[in-house]
Amino acid sequence: MTKGESLMHQLRKATERLKEVLDQEKNEFIRDSAIQRFEFTLDLAWKTIKGVLEKEKGIVCTSPKECVREAYRQNMIGYDEFWLKMIDLRNEAAHMYSEEKSEEIYSMLPRALEKFYELLSSLGQQVDTR
Repeated sequence: MTKGESLMHQLRKATERLKEVLDQEKNEFIRDSAIQRFEFTLDLAWKTIKGVLEKEKGIVCTSPKECVREAYRQNMIGYDEFWLKMIDLRNEAAHMYSEEKSEEIYSMLPRALEKFYELLSSLGQQVDTR
């Protein structure tokens, strides 16, 4: 398994784990668990994008937003400002805690899950979205 394949495998598993927690009835523990899973799934998503860009396109990017913008330009993912919003929310979640921010992040997780599935699909990964 190459490094890029390993990242894609990890991203697929992380996406599945995020879906598992989002399928649970919401309470404070589930909400916080979902946010934590979102954080590491987003990290894997941008690192996977980075790896694919480097390996397949010879393009080097160094930050999450730079990699997402380059993925737009390379048609790896469809243009959607939501990717950039997810990065901002992930950074906020990692550096501060408030009930209001937690609720805001949790409310956008179903859409984030869709974006992760779209990315996996565009990378040729089989996904079960049930």
